[in-house]
Amino acid sequence: MTNKTDTTSRMRVMLLAHSYWPENSPPQRRWSSLGREFISAGWEMDVVVPVAHFPQGKRTLHSNLAGRPFRTQQGIHGERILRIPYLPHSGNFHLARLLDQIFSAAMSIPAGIFWRKADAVIVTVPSLPILVAGFVVAKVRRVPLIVEMRDAWPDLARDARIVKGNVKSMIERVVESIQLRADLVIAVTQGFAETLRARGVENVLTVSNGLDVDLVPAFAAPELTRDVLEVLYLGNHGQSQRLDAVIRASALVGGSMHLHMVGHGTHRPQLIKLAAELGAPVTFHDSLHGQAVLDRYKSADTCIVSLRDDWKSFEATVPSKTYEVMAIGRHVTAIVRGEASRIITAASAGDVVACNSEAIASLWRELAADRSRLNAGTTGRSWVQSHANYPVLAAKYMHAISLVSGNDVSKV
Repeated sequence: MTNKTDTTSRMRVMLLAHSYWPENSPPQRRWSSLGREFISAGWEMDVVVPVAHFPQGKRTLHSNLAGRPFRTQQGIHGERILRIPYLPHSGNFHLARLLDQIFSAAMSIPAGIFWRKADAVIVTVPSLPILVAGFVVAKVRRVPLIVEMRDAWPDLARDARIVKGNVKSMIERVVESIQLRADLVIAVTQGFAETLRARGVENVLTVSNGLDVDLVPAFAAPELTRDVLEVLYLGNHGQSQRLDAVIRASALVGGSMHLHMVGHGTHRPQLIKLAAELGAPVTFHDSLHGQAVLDRYKSADTCIVSLRDDWKSFEATVPSKTYEVMAIGRHVTAIVRGEASRIITAASAGDVVACNSEAIASLWRELAADRSRLNAGTTGRSWVQSHANYPVLAAKYMHAISLVSGNDVSKV
C-alpha cells in the first residue's frame, strides 16, 4: 500500500483515454475516482483526452467545460487535462465512432510526446486506437507503459464478429502484441487476468471496477406491499447487453410489473420499437446523473445487470453497475454468467437467471408474489466495501505503478 509520506507518492502519470470529465462514461467514472486518490496521495496526473463529446458525438451539454483542442485545463481534482480534436458524428453509427477514435488517437500521439514527461503512461481500453497511441507515446518518451484492459479484448472482438475466421486478424495481432510488450497490464476481472497470463503476458494485475462506497447511500428494503413490481435497467443499450430479452420478459409478465430503461446506446431505437410492438410495460428514460440516479434506484424493487450469454469473453466480465446496485442494497436481477455470476451469488445480492425471456419473466413473477425476496440486506455492500472500494483499489494501483516505474515488476 502506498501512503502519502512515501517518496513514490510524488510521481507523475499520464493517462490516455477516449472519454473523461465532464462526460459521464465508464472511463470517466473509473478515473475520476482513481485520479482523486492518486492526487490526494501527492501524485500528479496528466490526462490526454478528446474535447468532451460523449455520447452525442458532439460537444457535450457542459460546453464551457468540454475544453478546446490542444489547450490545457484543470480537472476537478487538480489533474491537468490536455484536450485533443475529435471528429463530430451522430453517436449512433459504429463506423463513425471508430473513425472518430482513430482520429483522436492519432492526435494523442504528438500531444503525449510533446507535453511534459511523466514517470509512466497509462492507456485505458476498450478504445483500441488509443491503445496504439499509448504504446507509441511510452516508447518515444522511454517510460513504462501500463495497459488497462477494461474489457476482454481482443477476445471480445471475435465474439462480436468484428473479426472472423480461424486466422488471427490484424486487430488481434496488434492488441496481443502491445499486451505482451507492456510493462504492466491491468485487468478488471480475475478471469481475464488468467486469460492474459495463459496468453504469455507476464506482468498482470487485477484492479477491478468499483465505486466510492462512502459516497453511496444504503437504501432500506422495498415495501412488502406493492401492486406493481418496479424493475430498473440503467446503463448502455447496446449489442453486448441483449436487452431485447428483458423487453420480451416484461411483455410476458404484463401489467403486474413496470420496466424502466434508463440510458442510451446503439440498440435503443430498436428496443423502443420492440416494446411498442409487444405492448410491453416499459418506459424509456434519457440518461440520468447525480441525485436523479439515486432517486431512480430508490424507487426500484430490483435492478438488472445484463450481458449476453453467447459470447465466451463475457465469462470473465463484470458489468460495472453490478457494484453500484450491490452497494445501495437493491436486489439484482443478474442476467450474467462466469465471474459476475459468482460475485452475485457469493454476496447473496440477488438472483442469477439465464438470458432467456421466459426464465426472466418467471423470476419476476416469483419476486412479485414473494416480495420478501427483494430484501437484499447489507451483504452486497459489505462485499463491495472489501473488494471494490476505490480508495482500496487506488492504493493497489499506485503500489504497482511505483514498482513498475522502479523497474521491479517481480513484486506486482
